[in-house]
Amino acid sequence: MTEQTNMNEQQEYPVNEERQSIGMHRGMEIVNTGKRRQVLALDVINGFRVRPGMYEMNGATVLTDGINFTVYSTGATRITLLLFHRGEKKPYGIIPFPISYRIGKVFSMIVFGLDISDLEYCYQVDGPWDPARGLLFNKKNRLLDPFARAVAGQRHWGEIGNPDGNGYRARVVQNNFEWNAASLPKTPMEDTVIYEMHVRGFTIDPSSGVTCPGTFHGIMEKIDYLKSLGVTALELMPIFEFDETMGERMVDGRRLLDYWGYNTVSFFAPNTSYAAQDSLNREGVELKELIRLLHENDMEVILDVVFNHTAEGNEMGPYISYKGFDNNIYYMLTPDGSYYNFSGCGNTMNCNQPLVQEMIVKCLRYWVQEYRVDGFRFDLASILGRNEDGSPMENPPLIQSIAYDPLLADVKLIAEAWDAGGMYQVGSFPAWNRWSEWNGRYRDDLRRFLKGDYWVTPDAVKRITGSEDMYHTQYAGYNASVNFITCHDGFTLYDLYSYQQKHNEANGWNNTDGADDNNSWNCGAEGDTADPEIQKLRFKLMRNAITVLMCSRGTPMILAGDEFANTQFGNNNAYCQDNEISWLDWSCLQKNKEFFDFYSRMIYFRRRHPSIRKDLPPAHCGLPPVTVMGTDGTAIVADGETKQVGICYAGFDEDKQRDDIVFIMINVYWEDATFRLPSLPGAQHWFLAVDTGADDRRYYRRVHKIMLENELRIRARSIMVFSAGEVQG
Repeated sequence: MTEQTNMNEQQEYPVNEERQSIGMHRGMEIVNTGKRRQVLALDVINGFRVRPGMYEMNGATVLTDGINFTVYSTGATRITLLLFHRGEKKPYGIIPFPISYRIGKVFSMIVFGLDISDLEYCYQVDGPWDPARGLLFNKKNRLLDPFARAVAGQRHWGEIGNPDGNGYRARVVQNNFEWNAASLPKTPMEDTVIYEMHVRGFTIDPSSGVTCPGTFHGIMEKIDYLKSLGVTALELMPIFEFDETMGERMVDGRRLLDYWGYNTVSFFAPNTSYAAQDSLNREGVELKELIRLLHENDMEVILDVVFNHTAEGNEMGPYISYKGFDNNIYYMLTPDGSYYNFSGCGNTMNCNQPLVQEMIVKCLRYWVQEYRVDGFRFDLASILGRNEDGSPMENPPLIQSIAYDPLLADVKLIAEAWDAGGMYQVGSFPAWNRWSEWNGRYRDDLRRFLKGDYWVTPDAVKRITGSEDMYHTQYAGYNASVNFITCHDGFTLYDLYSYQQKHNEANGWNNTDGADDNNSWNCGAEGDTADPEIQKLRFKLMRNAITVLMCSRGTPMILAGDEFANTQFGNNNAYCQDNEISWLDWSCLQKNKEFFDFYSRMIYFRRRHPSIRKDLPPAHCGLPPVTVMGTDGTAIVADGETKQVGICYAGFDEDKQRDDIVFIMINVYWEDATFRLPSLPGAQHWFLAVDTGADDRRYYRRVHKIMLENELRIRARSIMVFSAGEVQG
């Protein structure tokens, strides 16, 4: 291997002058600065014309006549760039970075004359090998660019992306998508309804009826449906590139994959198997088209991001990228060089190490700038607050940096405020009045309450009214609470009232995986049943759940498929099930159309009544913003004996120029009860809006009925919702 270098000096340009490469001549680059032509000296390494690159431009970036490659490593002694023709195993170009191309710990080089349509690349990184100190440099390993914008070999779902075990490779992406100055919805948290979905599982089943199942395009085909449901934001489970074949295994003749995707291979690259069309060198364009179309329909996109660990696993895991570039920087290591495992997935990212912190912030900025995403949900976010030794930090710099970053100022930040290492921070996550949380206590308290555990009524009331006991000084009030009863991790809504126990046998771990404490109730039979009374009860409890969720202060989040009673057959940990267990069965939409209609109307009811969602100016009638009431229509303090509880919201709606008053009466007890409505001043009257236990199946009342202020009956395990107004006609 020889290295030929032209030592002619380069002249510096004035900062304001535009420099444009206009060609090559005898190993020189001819540059037009706008005032004169200038010849820059080039080096020739193994037949490739190169020159020092742009050191602050991470990853591989297309320039006028070349590609800028920039990487950094604190411990590497030498880095080599490998170039491949697309799909070939052996590199056609091997270009070591000259020592003179290194500034500090950053290696940067422009390579001229490359055809990006036929190019894949990776790196080899040399340095010390000392596992006890966390140094795992090995020049034989082929490593993926940590800032890769696209990963080769991942295009087709279920095909092994790294078949020869010789490393992943990146492709060069041109970010030239035209957004046409599209505006962002910027929906306030109190007006947001989040719909959590898996991109593939949403439409991959033939029952979805789309032309491009399991893809971003498939979601586009369902936008009219999503609008009819009434959601305002899609929360996409991981769409960063992951290799679903990692950990592949066979159980009872069924192929199990890493279906959910919570094992990131590349933080800057979209999952190319989620695209319906090939978009070589423009990977991500279909996702951008989806986001643009959603924005045009006033819907936002929130990405579920996984910065707590990577797909490299523990000591037995593969060398994909970070282990080979700077293992002791990117991961939390014990004193003997082993991996801390606060993620439950083998390794834990060292998020508050300055270089890792900077990388994560750059990643978030990239997705906001290039993809126009509207928010992020951070998986196991408590890890983002751990120090390099794993201890919790009082003021974690990463979480604070994200909170105050100007480019991220308008995006939604949602923390899953716990981790697998035992840190549970729901209500204590360091938020700087900026972060919201998945309110796990809302899920747990409401599940118990709604299945009949009336002794938790005091806690349930706190959750319904915005969890004021949790979200005080450093939080943005009840806007910090993302309320949910179901999510991808656990039972579906239908399964919550159909299974007493989890049924994860298909996962291959003898039903030992997944949560054991689900606060579920099978209503008298485990799983499917032909008993009409049990079926009737299950759907009533499901109506109760969506009614309470939509009548709670905070931001509601619903799980895709719950709106038409989708089931996972009792599996509460379907992370590996790329089959009918996890796929949405759209035939349930027609089968359970009555329930879907009720579900969507409850979302609409929430939108119609701002007093539920937020504090309004004081109601002219004198009622306070939120009142907890007993069955006699007067204010109470709920206790462990309160079997029926009412909640009244009130405020002056400035848009409609009238008071907006809503009263919800909840009976979780297994017997009917009587109650009185709160008295209203003047010409105001109560109208029945919702009755989840109605005998005539008119659960949502299109025509409001005038109610007299006498004693009313509420059926067992039922909810009634009333709104106040003047008698019309």
